Amino acid sequence: MADTMKIAPKKKYKEPKVKKKQTPGMVVLTVLFAILSVFYFAPIFLVLMNSFKINSTITDKGFFNFPTAETFNGLKSYIDGFMFGDYPIGYSILWSFLITITSVVLILICTSMCAWYITRSNSIACKIIYYLCIFSMVVPFQVVMATLSFTADRLKLNTPWTLMFVYLGFGAGLAVFMFSGFVKSIPIEIEEAADVDGAGPLRTFFQVVLPIMKPTFISVAILETMWIWNDFLLPYQTLDRQRFMTIPIHIQFLNQGYGHQDTTVLMALIILSIIPIIVFYFACQKYIIEGVVSGAVKG
Repeated sequence: MADTMKIAPKKKYKEPKVKKKQTPGMVVLTVLFAILSVFYFAPIFLVLMNSFKINSTITDKGFFNFPTAETFNGLKSYIDGFMFGDYPIGYSILWSFLITITSVVLILICTSMCAWYITRSNSIACKIIYYLCIFSMVVPFQVVMATLSFTADRLKLNTPWTLMFVYLGFGAGLAVFMFSGFVKSIPIEIEEAADVDGAGPLRTFFQVVLPIMKPTFISVAILETMWIWNDFLLPYQTLDRQRFMTIPIHIQFLNQGYGHQDTTVLMALIILSIIPIIVFYFACQKYIIEGVVSGAVKG
């Protein structure tokens, strides 16, 4: 009889959720940030709305009007955007993806290893390298713009396959700063245990340190991807524009050429260019604050 009896599984105790009371200050901040978000989202909404309208209706007065049955143009602007101009937009999309992916991967690998070595090797040379990386964040791009263009031409860095090294130089400052802050919070005893087990420096970094650095790793990847994908000045100054164009350069080129300006096509291309980065951001946004906070806390 006892064998046939079924013992009911114990129910796991769940702690009751306690709702946090909103103070008047929190309510004011919520309303304030909601209003600010509307102002930030308004330009994107206007571009999206006008991309579905007929080009002749986009005037100073008609820019803010919603599409009607007479002004609605459907997806024609998006279709025309792929065929507009002598340089296919597909090539620009390809170069943007290639430059962004290769540059971000190179920045992540090189700067994470550099930050780990700088933090663990407390030498004067490492401190100098660290402060040079921090100083590079202060120097505006416009200061070195002319020199960069000349150097890139002389060193043959004006192709999508070599532009990643230029981005490595400009993106190293922020990446080294964030990675160094996080490495300081990692107990060194973990690395010493790996060394006792016979792991070399590379194995210790890739199998022990790198998995722990995941939050900051993803945060840096998001920030660098958003910067490189939307960047206009650096590719414009270095790339051979007769052969290679990124999406921002392509849009600017269409805006200046061919004798007339099709505003709806330009807005359609702008929407298409921001969709990949928005999808990437929303897929990884939860790691941004986690990575920044963990990098700011020193253990």
